[in-house]
Amino acid sequence: MTKQKWTFENIPDLKGKYIIVTGGNSGLGYESVKAFALKGARVVLACRNMEKGEKARLEILKEKPTGDILVMQLDLASLASVKAFSDKMMQEFEQLDVLLNNAGIMATPNVKTADGFEAQLGTNHLGHFALTGHLLPLLKATPGSRVVNVSSLAHKGGKMDFNDLMFEKGRKFRPMRAYGQSKLANLLFTYELQRYFEARNINSLAVAAHPGGSNTRLANHFETNPFMEWVSKLARGAMQSAAIGALPQIRASVDPGAQGADYYGPDGLGEIFGHPVKVGSSAASRNKEDARQLWEWSVRKTGVAY
Repeated sequence: MTKQKWTFENIPDLKGKYIIVTGGNSGLGYESVKAFALKGARVVLACRNMEKGEKARLEILKEKPTGDILVMQLDLASLASVKAFSDKMMQEFEQLDVLLNNAGIMATPNVKTADGFEAQLGTNHLGHFALTGHLLPLLKATPGSRVVNVSSLAHKGGKMDFNDLMFEKGRKFRPMRAYGQSKLANLLFTYELQRYFEARNINSLAVAAHPGGSNTRLANHFETNPFMEWVSKLARGAMQSAAIGALPQIRASVDPGAQGADYYGPDGLGEIFGHPVKVGSSAASRNKEDARQLWEWSVRKTGVAY
């Protein structure tokens, strides 16, 4: 007997739920916002570009969702933007059922965020670390709330070099090396956050997911010339759709059976394609000492203490 695949139809009724999706205007974030809204949730579509966010909202409205979509500006590469967004959320909402930390950048050149952080670690990890910390009162006020961090298969090649996390002291910068480090950081943060919740008897869950190989614009930095643009388009054409790729993070966000520190990914060969199931992560992602160090370093860098 074949086990039933987890699909959009398995998403429960989300009426009365409040959900934030970072990077909600495109790719996996867009598909997540759409799924949540179609199931009745009130969704905050958080993104850098308000025009693109509004365009995404209007596209979803064509499918007549039963939930509301609110577009709000958020740039995870700026701690000031993260704080401003969080302050608005704290003023306007009294609950937060799901914080889906979806936004991310991949394989960028060695550039800095507004606060001087290496862009990928600064955006993919530090921005979300600060956002989660700022929104912690809302999460604590909502029984059963969840923080969902989106990692990647690339975390398996990641390494936390605490002597040179920003590639400023001699460690050679490579775009995918920095990306793998940031995705490993997402998992270390998830597992440490779950331990934080448990140690303080907070009724919240920290969960993670990865999309496998999905057709999104995440890797557009590879398209540096016509040949690489052609290769990138060819690769995307062989990948699963963003709608399928988003299912692991959607399941992590709403599956009633999810537990703290669960990690969801595709069920196919190599976790590249397929429908969402619980999967394992690297030994490095389970290193408690690295998780502790990363947490303390993140507090120092962001100024956000939990």
